[in-house]
Amino acid sequence: MKANVLVGQAGGPSAVINASLAGVIAEAQQQPHTGSILGMRYGIEGFMEGAVTDLTDFPAGRLDLLRLTPGSALGSCRYKLQDADLPEIRRLLEKHNIGYFFYIGGNDTMDTICRIESYCKETGYDLTGVGVPKTVDNDLFATDHTPGYPSAARYVAMSVKQSARLACDMQRVDRFTIFQTVGRDSGWLAAASALAATHPGDPPHLIYVPERPLTRERVAEDVRRVIERYGWAFIVTGEGVVWEDGTPVSASAVRDGFSNVEFGATAGTAAAIALHQLVTSRLGYRGEFQIPESLQMCASDRVSEQDRKEAEEVGREAVRLAVKGVSGQMVTIGRGPGETYVPAYGTAALAEVARNTRPVPAEFLTQGHVTPAFLDYLRPLVGELPEFEVLP
Repeated sequence: MKANVLVGQAGGPSAVINASLAGVIAEAQQQPHTGSILGMRYGIEGFMEGAVTDLTDFPAGRLDLLRLTPGSALGSCRYKLQDADLPEIRRLLEKHNIGYFFYIGGNDTMDTICRIESYCKETGYDLTGVGVPKTVDNDLFATDHTPGYPSAARYVAMSVKQSARLACDMQRVDRFTIFQTVGRDSGWLAAASALAATHPGDPPHLIYVPERPLTRERVAEDVRRVIERYGWAFIVTGEGVVWEDGTPVSASAVRDGFSNVEFGATAGTAAAIALHQLVTSRLGYRGEFQIPESLQMCASDRVSEQDRKEAEEVGREAVRLAVKGVSGQMVTIGRGPGETYVPAYGTAALAEVARNTRPVPAEFLTQGHVTPAFLDYLRPLVGELPEFEVLP
């Protein structure tokens, strides 16, 4: 009897996560060794409640639409798997005759599939588990970049490019603007805002990332210096920036089931608000803050087409690997040889991905900004941005 397929999504959404789901479904439909294709509603949490949907005969036309749909079509969760859950999960896997398990998500998702795959192996149940990468944070270990990040980076760069025009035109009213991106432990998205600049001196003038701790004195001096030079300042901050003593600039102390700080969980605690208050109190300037929150995770109107193609391909590659007997791995994306960007797909052990994160490398960062090497890294992933007219 053919083994059935189980696929789910977890963690925060992205504008292209459903392209990965479509890739899993489409490839599994073509494989002679796979049976029914079941989707977990609301991730592993929903699966334990018996919430599954049959995707076996999902029509090709609807797959085309699914590829373009933002958010997590199956529904997501942030459930912290407990050891006590594992026997029940195995029972349900047996009940549904699941032989192939694909979970689309980030570090915590890879931890979940890793533990389930390992438990099944230890207890004699034949389960092939492959992780499908996704996170707008771009901090997954062992991959050049993660599906979802290029589209979120494009959203940030375009938002900053447009917002900066507003801020420049309104500098006689608000002398500074602080724009906040998501990124709990890494500054990949905040750094992406640098693509908004076309000419020297273009905003963003300052970029603050979690990898480079701040002092209140440095922030005040940075903003003062920029305003003196340009007459106004545009600052981008990652939500997870910290002070030199390691405490979050955000005042939030709310944590999820994986002990991750949820920076958007409490009103009025965002890093952008704290920095806004600091600049106003130290320098006396009026300014504004902009916090798009989850919009950068699901803006289908600003998707990177390269990102969407790669998101579908990692889903397809996960199925190809699984039917060959590869298990306990996550699909990775590398760069092929040569100057022209070409994606190259590989694998990394789920256990390694679950244990490690990938911060922005030091060679991509300067004091308060990014290096040309980072822009070279990012441009082929994001694509061209529009240009705007600037009057003399």
